[in-house]
Amino acid sequence: MLLAIVFAGAALAQSAALPLETIKLPTGFAIELFARVDNARGMALGTQGTLFVGSMQAGRVYAVRVKRGAAPEIMTIASGLRLPVGVAFRDGSLYVSSIDRILRYDNIEQRLTNPPAPVVVSDHFPKDTHHGWKFIAFGPDGKLYVPVGAPCNICEPDPNRYASIMRMNADGSGLEVYARGVRNSVGFDWDPRTRELWFTDNGRDWLGDDSPPDELNHASAAGMHFGYPYCHGGTIADPEYGHRHACNEFTPPAQNLGAHVAALGMRFYTGSQFPPEYRNQIFIAEHGSWNRSVKTGYRIATVRIENGKAVAYESFASGWLQGEKVWGRPADVLVLPDGSLLVSDDYAGAIYKISYTSRR
Repeated sequence: MLLAIVFAGAALAQSAALPLETIKLPTGFAIELFARVDNARGMALGTQGTLFVGSMQAGRVYAVRVKRGAAPEIMTIASGLRLPVGVAFRDGSLYVSSIDRILRYDNIEQRLTNPPAPVVVSDHFPKDTHHGWKFIAFGPDGKLYVPVGAPCNICEPDPNRYASIMRMNADGSGLEVYARGVRNSVGFDWDPRTRELWFTDNGRDWLGDDSPPDELNHASAAGMHFGYPYCHGGTIADPEYGHRHACNEFTPPAQNLGAHVAALGMRFYTGSQFPPEYRNQIFIAEHGSWNRSVKTGYRIATVRIENGKAVAYESFASGWLQGEKVWGRPADVLVLPDGSLLVSDDYAGAIYKISYTSRR
């Protein structure tokens, strides 16, 4: 059975327009509308239960508060920013990514209706908008991880400046490159068992409908190189740059994903609500293709991990794509304390909640 939160007025009309009955899930799971948030992208949860949501085109950051029996309260806590996709919460403060800087909003959960002026944590990032939007998250080492995409579809940019995942201390000091050869990562998380980094990476364009794959990569240590721009998918030499380095010089993907699926946000499932086979497995938001002759993606996928290795890649939630018609584009996923899974959708302007509702 599919559930829906009922809103008043115009919000009710919007919620009725979302065809959630088309979403296919495994037996025992249900999806409901959690909140309507314009152009919702990255998500982070505060210690007092506030959901913070970044946006792409809206230039805003939102706070969502949910009270039992009431419609969600949506508050704008920042506006006029350049592609503030990424949000991260630590020690009472909200960290927000912009194109060339990271901002911090202190004591934010006590000031949702009167947000403080932001503190600039770092402004040492490139100003390029091409792959310049940034998912951000704090790692188990206490450092803030910040990706810097390639400023192009395919090129050979400065490896100390672009096509990397960087990290820094919470105060902005100690900025360093953690992983290289990363074309455009818009989602990462750490295995709760090993504390090692896994991340999605979007493959280059214009090599055909089915090549190269997007990637799920595993960075077990700092200093690894994942192939861009020389090699894609572990085995595909780039036609422009592949002659400069062989594919066997680089770390291959842990799992090749679908070509052009636009794999964005990913998280390990750390809850206990879902059946045991989902615990410590990876959920990936596949935003969907933009330049493929037949559309692909537009779903939530899972990658199953055994003994530190990816062993299966399969669909978990699909239906945002109906034939060639798109009504939603998953952008990020987030595990709530109750074990349910949130999904942000920047196309429909929505956040959904997926729950396990029946025992097998």
